[in-house]
Amino acid sequence: MREKIGRREAVERFSSSQLAYLGDAVFEVLVRDKLVRDGVKTPSVSSLGYVTAAAQSAAAERIADRMTEDERDVFRRGRNDVHTGVPKGATPAQYRRATGFEALFGYLYILGETGRAAELFDIAFPGGDREETEG
Repeated sequence: MREKIGRREAVERFSSSQLAYLGDAVFEVLVRDKLVRDGVKTPSVSSLGYVTAAAQSAAAERIADRMTEDERDVFRRGRNDVHTGVPKGATPAQYRRATGFEALFGYLYILGETGRAAELFDIAFPGGDREETEG
């Protein structure tokens, strides 16, 4: 059973990179859940509209005004973390915002606030609205 920790401890105990690493997995589960529930026939292809740095960067912008101050702090920490490589098809700014976005989801998971993570996911991707992929 996971121990319950407070907001300050979550921020102090885990690095931004650790939160983003965990948040990537949390976000992936939210995406997969949505695609399966929506009956998407090719979820692995459709997921690209959610999981790319460009898509996550745009999603971060859509939730920016809905974040609490603590959430904004975690997002900024993740965004400002050292980034050694940028994936193909993303700008450095998009990649930084995507990392902050993932750190936020990792933080919410660590706090046990999966409902809040789901709420922000729904705001970030309203009605299935997502970044379209080329191809």
